[in-house]
Amino acid sequence: MEPMGDVLHLLVILSLLETGNAKVRDFKAAVATAPGDIIIGGLFPIHEGVEESQNLSAPHASQCVRFNTDGFTQALAMIHAVESANRSPVLTTLGISLGYRIHDTCSDVTTALRASADFTQKPTTDCGGGANTSTCPPPIMAVIGASSSEISIAVARQLNLELIPQISYASTAIILSDKKRFPAFKRTVPSDLYQTRAMVQLLSDSKWTWVGVVTTDGDYGRSALDSFVSQATASGICVAFKEILPNSLTSPDGKSAFRKAAATLLRNPNVKVVVSFARPTHMMYLYQELRGWGSVLGERVWVASDGWSSSKEVLGEMDLLDIGNVVGFSFKRGNLAPFHRYLMNLININDVIGNNSFLKEFYSLPNKSGDPGFGSSFIVPAKILLNNSHTNVVFSVEMAVSAIAHAVADICSKKDCKTPGTVQPWEVLGALRDSCFEMEGKSYTFDQKGDLNLGYDVTVWRSVRGAINVHDVVAEYHPINNSFKTKTQKGRNVKQSTSSSSNCEPGKFKKTAEGQHTCCYECINCTENHYSNNTDMDQCLSCDIKTEWSLEGSSGCTHKTLEFFSWQDGFAVVLLALAALGIALVLLVGALFLHHHQTPVVKAAGGPLSQIILLSLVGSFVSAVFFVGHPSSLQCKVRQVLFGLSFTLCVSCILVKSLKILLAFQLNPDLKDVLRHLYQPYAIICLCVALQVLTCTLWLVLQSPREKATVFPTTVLAECDEGSQVAFGVMLGYIAVLALVCFACAFKGRKLPQKYNEARFITFSMLLYLMSWLIFVPVYVTTSGKYLPAVEMVVILISNYGVLSCHFFPKCYVILFKKEHNTKSAFMKNIYEYSRKGITDSRSVSETSVSQTEGYCISPPYNSLQSNADRIIYQENSLRL
Repeated sequence: MEPMGDVLHLLVILSLLETGNAKVRDFKAAVATAPGDIIIGGLFPIHEGVEESQNLSAPHASQCVRFNTDGFTQALAMIHAVESANRSPVLTTLGISLGYRIHDTCSDVTTALRASADFTQKPTTDCGGGANTSTCPPPIMAVIGASSSEISIAVARQLNLELIPQISYASTAIILSDKKRFPAFKRTVPSDLYQTRAMVQLLSDSKWTWVGVVTTDGDYGRSALDSFVSQATASGICVAFKEILPNSLTSPDGKSAFRKAAATLLRNPNVKVVVSFARPTHMMYLYQELRGWGSVLGERVWVASDGWSSSKEVLGEMDLLDIGNVVGFSFKRGNLAPFHRYLMNLININDVIGNNSFLKEFYSLPNKSGDPGFGSSFIVPAKILLNNSHTNVVFSVEMAVSAIAHAVADICSKKDCKTPGTVQPWEVLGALRDSCFEMEGKSYTFDQKGDLNLGYDVTVWRSVRGAINVHDVVAEYHPINNSFKTKTQKGRNVKQSTSSSSNCEPGKFKKTAEGQHTCCYECINCTENHYSNNTDMDQCLSCDIKTEWSLEGSSGCTHKTLEFFSWQDGFAVVLLALAALGIALVLLVGALFLHHHQTPVVKAAGGPLSQIILLSLVGSFVSAVFFVGHPSSLQCKVRQVLFGLSFTLCVSCILVKSLKILLAFQLNPDLKDVLRHLYQPYAIICLCVALQVLTCTLWLVLQSPREKATVFPTTVLAECDEGSQVAFGVMLGYIAVLALVCFACAFKGRKLPQKYNEARFITFSMLLYLMSWLIFVPVYVTTSGKYLPAVEMVVILISNYGVLSCHFFPKCYVILFKKEHNTKSAFMKNIYEYSRKGITDSRSVSETSVSQTEGYCISPPYNSLQSNADRIIYQENSLRL
């Protein structure tokens, strides 16, 4: 970009020269002049801008607008320095004096080029071959200025044509140190290379590692920005955002650019430090956009470049509470007392007013009441000038004049300088390179790059009774060792502010902000099931989701809770107690039945079959225990198979008893002989159990139950996978079929004698079993979790207690409390009464049938007697079992 800039500047210069010498000489602008043997030029921003021309058709000088008191004070500082030099022994001993010709740049490059063209014009023949006459201005031997780096760069290219030395008192652009491109340029202020280095060092010392940058578009702003960013990045400082404000305040997108910059600042509240290389007027407009956001900006620190670090006017009507703290880098300053006395006495120097059109304009400015001029008051304008006189700038201007004075003295000590044309600008340039000049007792010299590396004063703005003090020096920066020397406690207090991409704590990771440098990042919480256990991790680590979990923003993983139907669970304790009670009751009943095995009640209950049923109930109760605790594959297999075989044996025995009832009371007499031969109790039991054994064997071989871990967000459920759901359903369905057969057979024998009615008890027990398992199926299918085994366990206990209650508890009651009924005589008496009642009922039915039916002869008494005989045989057989 720089070669293109060179071409543009040369084109501007050539275009001005091509307009003709007449046009250059026609340039009539406000000037301040004073005669002398050696004339030096001055370029100062006495106005803030120029009027914009809507229809530009020919070259013309633009009208300057908005009087700039700061720039005017800088021009007065040069005049005062020239007059002081003329009175100093450096020049008085040689009998020579300095004169000046000061132009207004109007803060505009084009206007500055017109002024510098006036400095470089050649004298014509009308001037007598370059004689110093009233009609021809004397040649300029050196130029002081300009203030802005952008203007200094343009002017320097033009002054290079005649090698007229140029000494700037405020231009700090790094590019101006390039002597190949700007051989005649020098400055009495440090280069921005040292300013940006000082800023980076301040940020590092203060641990401000996350900053934003605001700058004005142009050579100075972009050069400072590039230098700062490169050095900051090398020091580990992150530039969160870079806002470049337009050079022209009146550009169409000017307001939107300031609004955008303000929005960026407000959008980054964590960026507590903002480095600004912007112009004072740009900062003023930016602060106006930020007006009213004091709560957000109160903790912000503004690191001000030398361009606006002493310009308290940027605040306007705002206060420091509205923007935060301002830490400024300003040039070294000297004793301002002589200049202040000069300003106080300036109103009485009428001859100076006559040669200074700027002073005339200043005194004609409207006062606060709106009246033109300051009237008879001499104090008011003096106070205004004093308030706008910045020590550092005045010192830099005085140094520039002193350097030229010493260089001229070196030349004039060797030749006669009073004769016009004997001294050339390039001679002054050579003398400046080698000269050493003094200011306030200290010696200074330009380095090879034409710079004076004096370092910087670090200031902190503070409000004193409503007035802003911008000259409170808290530290000094020394470029030689790149360090600060703190002067007051205020400097340490400012460093207590924090602005950094804070270390991302465990539980967070660094996410680089989009479109920003990689060192700019946000700390983002780790998502669920992820964690970070160290600071500043680039990414979160993943938990083992099978066994671990974590919440959002976790610094570690938590082991998932292993859930199962544990022994400590209250519900499990209750069910286990019931199972243990059931086993105890079964054992007691078994013992009681063994002790009374010869009694009619025990024989009627099935005799040996009752012991088999009790044994199967023990196995079924034991199987319920395997549903509690951490399941293993063996446990999963044992609990289902043990229950299936145990309860199948139980129901098979009950089925034999049901078939016997059906055989004795409900079958057709013609089939009784055949069924009696087929009725083999133990063979039937073995066959029924064998079929269940076959089912369980196939289940275990093909797809057996096994342990399974079901993973949930924060828990792991240890449960049994039943393997083949078909086999599981067949096992339960087979038992249900046997129970249905038992229920059907027993239901037909429900009218047996009350005291020994097994059919009713079988009906109730099988009905209870079927209902409980009918409820179990949908509950089991729709339920999940650690209490699913408890569901099956409950149903098993209900089934077991149903058989135990219906088949054995009534018998135990008779054995223990109704012993008179547990005799053979009582039993036969009950049978006799039941048989007689049956004969009577049958005769009544037969007589009624005979009276209603003709042609048939039936012998009901015989049939009834035969039926009762069968029943008696059944009861006797029961007693013998």
